[in-house]
Amino acid sequence: MITHLQENFSRAIQELKQAGVIPNELPTEVKFDRPRQKSHGDMATNVALGLAKAAKRNPRDLAQLIIAALPPSDRVEKLEIAGPGFINVFLKPASQFEILKTIREQAQYYGNSDTGQGETVLIEFVSANPTGPLHVGHGRGAAYGDALARVMRRAGYSVQTEYYVNDAGRQMDILAVSVWLRYLELCGEKFEFPDNCYKGDYIWDIAATVHREQGDRYRHPAKDVLQEASSPDPEQSLDMLTGTLRSRLGTDGFERFLRTALNTLVDDIKSDLSEFRVEFDRWFSEQSLYDGKTVEQTIDKLRSADHIYKKDGALWFRASAFGDEKDRVVVRENGVPTYFASDIAYHHDKFTRGFHKLIDVWGADHHGYIVRVKGTLEALDHSPENFIVALVQFATLYRGGEKVSMSTRSGEFVTLRELRQEVGTDAARFFYAQRKSDQHLDFDLDLAKSRSNDNPVYYVQYAHARVSSVFRQAKERNIDTSGLDSANLDLLVEESEKELARVLSDFPETVAAAARKLEPHHIVYYLREVANRLHTYYNAHNVLGAVKDLRSARLCLLDATRQVVANGLDVLGVSAPEKM
Repeated sequence: MITHLQENFSRAIQELKQAGVIPNELPTEVKFDRPRQKSHGDMATNVALGLAKAAKRNPRDLAQLIIAALPPSDRVEKLEIAGPGFINVFLKPASQFEILKTIREQAQYYGNSDTGQGETVLIEFVSANPTGPLHVGHGRGAAYGDALARVMRRAGYSVQTEYYVNDAGRQMDILAVSVWLRYLELCGEKFEFPDNCYKGDYIWDIAATVHREQGDRYRHPAKDVLQEASSPDPEQSLDMLTGTLRSRLGTDGFERFLRTALNTLVDDIKSDLSEFRVEFDRWFSEQSLYDGKTVEQTIDKLRSADHIYKKDGALWFRASAFGDEKDRVVVRENGVPTYFASDIAYHHDKFTRGFHKLIDVWGADHHGYIVRVKGTLEALDHSPENFIVALVQFATLYRGGEKVSMSTRSGEFVTLRELRQEVGTDAARFFYAQRKSDQHLDFDLDLAKSRSNDNPVYYVQYAHARVSSVFRQAKERNIDTSGLDSANLDLLVEESEKELARVLSDFPETVAAAARKLEPHHIVYYLREVANRLHTYYNAHNVLGAVKDLRSARLCLLDATRQVVANGLDVLGVSAPEKM
């Protein structure tokens, strides 16, 4: 219905442009809202108010001209000008239910649009360092990024998703050292395990894999090794330990520990995300940026444009020239590139692959990193406005009313896998998606597991299951439901039926708006409203017990509602159960 009205109003405005009433350069987009008061009609637009100043006309007079230029519509009962120039649209009662047949015809495609006009978008999300299992904090980024990709695809964007595997640099060295030290313990060595190494049980498991395959081949006296890497600075000691490990094991030995750990953890991450219904189009290796000389070539490009200079033996990017608080090191004095260097190369590579828009999903603690990355893109002749960062606050987990703490290195965290096992994928994804991504989220495990109307995912899924139950009962009673396409929808006269149909008609615009704003949580709000109206309606009106023609009309309404709930849940990566 909104599309129909927008097309008609746009044609009217175009006619007024041709007549010289409205300047040609003004946009013709017309937006409609649902009035809060029923006396103000079914739809309302302020287009006359928006165009009046440029047209040098009184808004109410312009509104009258727009109405006069509108093509005839068999869906509109009347139009009224209200207040300073609003146009209120009153629809014919029967036209409000035409959407039901559209929904049933389009089925799983209802809600799709061409809003994005095929714009190519690359969404990179999760991208957790492969130094341990995914925890519940990563889960929110996964749920948000995947829902964003889904809603943007439905809105007509050409979307690809990517996971950036940080398989190069210091954190990978620390991972290899952590596994080797646990390996030494399995060989019988006794020592105090460093506090700044990774300590989770998964480190033991990886070390055990190497020990089963290699025995004591890589055993060295632990006390000698730790003494050799001794330093008052724990982090410096850890770097020295990495050097010691490389020298004692050689390149092949070091790589064995590193690759075993990396492959094990990446495989686990892939498995966890797949079980969480998150699939990526591509897994991009940071190491490939070095192997393919992309980092080196990108730095050379910046240097040739005088965006990089040398100071104290290091190479610095002129970040302050692009709004950052200070310049940033890209290559240390020892010749080793920083993480920033590979990040620059990675985002440069994304644009050179032909994507028009890049969306990165980052933890909120990386907010300060945005300006410097945008600066490098501008320096590399890319459009920084086409690089968008969606910030995600980590969720705070509560069990029994008490906060659950998390720390990756100490191993004291709840994994995403444990969360799925406790509350299920559906509840986890729905709860993660409930709020705007950059807002704090308290995740109540007890509520997520409850089978009550207070549990939002249960409440929405039950709407789908409830309608499915009605159709099962119809089959058991030998009620024919095959002719719903020809149901007489004029029989739907209850106000609650009109309200339910109205809400169903809003789904395409809700999807389009969620995609434009990068806010899939609007789908959650929408589904809760649909579920509320469905439950309220069903509790008040008899469906299967109604006379035949009215029953068919009501079943058509319920079936359309079931389809919309299923489509909305699909956007969130949540299942639509037939039974509960």
